[in-house]
Amino acid sequence: MGGTVKRISLTTWIFIAMAAGIAIGHFFPEFGKDTAFLSTIFLRLIKSIIAPLLFATLVVGIAGSGSAKAMGRIGLKALIYFNVTTVGALALALLAVNYFKPGVGVSLEGAGRAELPEAKASFLNVLVNAVPTSVLDAMARNEVLQLVVFSVLFGMACIALGERAQPVVGFCRSLSDVMFEYTRYVMYLAPLGVGAAIASVVGAKGIGVLVGLGKLIGSLYIALLGYILFVMGPAALLFRIPVLRFLRAAKDPYILAFSTASSEAAFPMAMRNMEAFGVPRHIVAFVLPTGYSFNLDGSTLYLAMASVFVAQAAGVDMSFSQQLTMIATLMLTSKGVAAVPRASLVILAATLSTFNLPLEGVALILGVDTLMDMGRTSVNLLGNCLATAAVARWEGYDLVPQTPGEEDTPPAALQPQQE
Repeated sequence: MGGTVKRISLTTWIFIAMAAGIAIGHFFPEFGKDTAFLSTIFLRLIKSIIAPLLFATLVVGIAGSGSAKAMGRIGLKALIYFNVTTVGALALALLAVNYFKPGVGVSLEGAGRAELPEAKASFLNVLVNAVPTSVLDAMARNEVLQLVVFSVLFGMACIALGERAQPVVGFCRSLSDVMFEYTRYVMYLAPLGVGAAIASVVGAKGIGVLVGLGKLIGSLYIALLGYILFVMGPAALLFRIPVLRFLRAAKDPYILAFSTASSEAAFPMAMRNMEAFGVPRHIVAFVLPTGYSFNLDGSTLYLAMASVFVAQAAGVDMSFSQQLTMIATLMLTSKGVAAVPRASLVILAATLSTFNLPLEGVALILGVDTLMDMGRTSVNLLGNCLATAAVARWEGYDLVPQTPGEEDTPPAALQPQQE
């Protein structure tokens, strides 16, 4: 009648794909397992975006800021924000696991031992591994923290050279625009990749993977919801972030992170959406990837709950002081391991060994780790998106919506006296 058919959004397509993936994995498990290659192709395409997009946007952002001092101030504010929110996540984890007691009544007998890589997380290792020996090697392996270090130094060198560096900065600006367009093309495959990922998991492990160890899973999701409401919510209000508009901007990358259980899958879309939300390019490009190493609050919350869960299942009565000691350990060991396969399980195994708790608990959790990984990964993503907005407001920016690739507008609130 002259009207137009409403276009189905990417979010809707992803939900349709998730439902279809569950159905295919349940009713046609062999076929479901065979679709895993589609998910692998999608994730490979996503990973091909990260290094050039991160390098280009960070160099342009730093060169555009015109001040190494400003980037140092942004980094300090980001680290303060990261640590305060991490403490909130750990407090909620202890509250939830001690209230719901998901490990009570769970038997570890016959669980076996999980075969996991050796845990090597330490502050010194994180510090050393943050420095690249070769930027090409860091790009090839998608070492985000190494790329951040190189790009920050490269951008500062561009500031120092001034006009002589403009051809390089101009190239990086064009490269970032191309990579945002490239991301848009890859996102057309997101529903296919998500559906295949769900179908392969359900096909391989059965529909029971969605309901096994229900008390632990339920407790974790309640704690994650509590983190969103009682830590992220007050942070958004404190920094005067427009909540509804932020949720609309973060919705699609959040759902993509949840459905693929991959932070990398949602990274390019999160960068684009936060820039469109109004966060300046140099803040998005610095805070978001740094958060992937230092602000994994969903994973940290999960690790705290899982560690006490294993103690409860083993019949070990941990005192509150012992739990606090464990939490302090997790605050350090959970940093900088985002790129490690099964990173959370590696850190969990290391924590259990440190406190003489049975590693059989890791094998028990492994059966439902995929479902819990979806929750913690999506909260990691949401927390890092909010961190970019919070740091931008702390810097005095107004978060005016803009098209990705537009030049940053200096904040009216930042006058010389703030320097």
